[in-house]
Amino acid sequence: MLAYLRPYLPFTDLSEMDGSTLRGDLVAAIAVTVMSVPQGVAYALIAGLPPVMGLYAGALPAIIGSLFRSSRHVVTGPTNSLSLLMATSAAAQFDDPAAAAIALALLVGVFQLGAGLLKLGGLVDYISTAVVTGYITGAGVLIGVGQLPNITQTDSMKGTIVHRLWGWAQGAADADLTSVALGLGTAVAILGIRRIAPKGVGALVAIGGGIVLSWTLDLGGLGVTLVRDLAPVPSALPPITVPHLDHLSELVPVAIAAMVLSLVESTSVARALAAKSGQRLDVSAEFTGMGLANIAAAFFGAYPVSGSLSRSALNHRAGAHTRLAGMLSGAAMLLVLLFFGPVVDHTPIPSLAGLLLVVAYDLVDVSTIKHLLKGGHQDRFAFLGTVVGTWALPLDQAIYLGVGISIVLFLRRARLLMVRELWIDEDLRLHEVDPDGAVPERLTHCRHIHILHIEGPLFFGAANELNDALHREMANPEVKVLIVRLKRAQGLDFTTGSVLTQAYDAMQSQGRHLILVGMREAMMTRMENIGVVEEIADDDLFPTQPGWFVAMNEAMARALELVGDEHSDDTDCHRCPVVRYVEYRQGRPRMVR
Repeated sequence: MLAYLRPYLPFTDLSEMDGSTLRGDLVAAIAVTVMSVPQGVAYALIAGLPPVMGLYAGALPAIIGSLFRSSRHVVTGPTNSLSLLMATSAAAQFDDPAAAAIALALLVGVFQLGAGLLKLGGLVDYISTAVVTGYITGAGVLIGVGQLPNITQTDSMKGTIVHRLWGWAQGAADADLTSVALGLGTAVAILGIRRIAPKGVGALVAIGGGIVLSWTLDLGGLGVTLVRDLAPVPSALPPITVPHLDHLSELVPVAIAAMVLSLVESTSVARALAAKSGQRLDVSAEFTGMGLANIAAAFFGAYPVSGSLSRSALNHRAGAHTRLAGMLSGAAMLLVLLFFGPVVDHTPIPSLAGLLLVVAYDLVDVSTIKHLLKGGHQDRFAFLGTVVGTWALPLDQAIYLGVGISIVLFLRRARLLMVRELWIDEDLRLHEVDPDGAVPERLTHCRHIHILHIEGPLFFGAANELNDALHREMANPEVKVLIVRLKRAQGLDFTTGSVLTQAYDAMQSQGRHLILVGMREAMMTRMENIGVVEEIADDDLFPTQPGWFVAMNEAMARALELVGDEHSDDTDCHRCPVVRYVEYRQGRPRMVR
């Protein structure tokens, strides 16, 4: 029982701590908290929620997430992508968005906990990097566009990115110059400071500078919007909240989208850090830990959380050794809430908008985008389709679009068989040749005996491809014997087995022959179970045998026997490559791709 539960109780590794690891964890926790405070308020601003909810999301959820996640370095809390999802989903349209966000946190947590207990961690592998990059890129642009009204302190519009830009442009002439200077100055300061200091320091210094200016110059009196004008941050611990599921039918689709986004985002961060630290991850335990963190968020006044890329990377760089670092950062956030609420209240909203412009800039990974656009057409389609979806659709629907694109691309790859003709060169070696490609002059084959090499999954989704490949060869009346090599094919099912037996029967009825060669033991067992062996004569089945191409040699000898006198009449037997190949039994012919 303990062995089964251990992956879901990763905090047991805390017993490995010593003095040096404790010091490293403490330093990392302080650094993460310094970054978490401005980010928490800024991300709540993106979500359209009270700023304090961003701080709540970085407190107890961070402690619970660090305790139960598999990764020792991932810091759980509010993230830009989930915050933007909150702002653009149906939940934002409710009379009480904060209550809707709390209910969403509960639903997301329950879904993630269930996925972890059912060990569905591998499902995130089927969402392509191109789709994730497309979503993050589109979200980054939306975050930047969404902060323009906060920079200028003008009215904003809802809707697509075009509507938002148009609405902002119409009111830009009424921009408050003090707010513009504060917002752009914050962005420039962050970018400048990061050249000489760690990434989180710039945000703290720039936002801290904005708070000092707010206090000394009374920016609120000059018309600059402050955090306290949206919703004051109380000097108290997170309240106990009871989620209300009054709008369950509207919340469930958003919760599923948030779950998928959170798991993909969080798992990507965990894997990237594990590759650097050498830690082994249990992705299903990651799901469980995320689920418990979101459930904690729901009962302590926060909105859905995920694994933060920026804070997790800082945690690792700052020297965190164990999961205690993430727990300490959550505890430090509780102290901030207890003692520094009035300070946070004086944060200028334009300063937070400037911070978010930098966040948006960081999300658009130009280098990765260039590689994707230079890659295959599938990567380009997945990336561009997801980007456009984030701009044209609500973000929860854009996530479904991205997942749909990933599934379609996966199914295309999964059902794709590699079909090659095997030709013979002057040294009596076999070569794979694309049936639709040009054949080098040095290769040749017998007009009456053709060989097909089939590689890939032989399940029902590939039945049409297999059928087309066989019938292309059968359409040539000169082909008397078709040898089908199945050594690198997997997963034969009843549908594809029926394709083989139907082709065999069709060739038999025309006085021609189909030979199967190279079947491994598992495939032969499957053929027996689904009735293929009953339909095909034993003399036309050549399972794989020890040694190089032993089964292929015997299959070719059988083909020559079947062609018989017809082959002798139409071909110079001494020059026929199949004859020469069969006679070359003492050599060791090898496959050449």
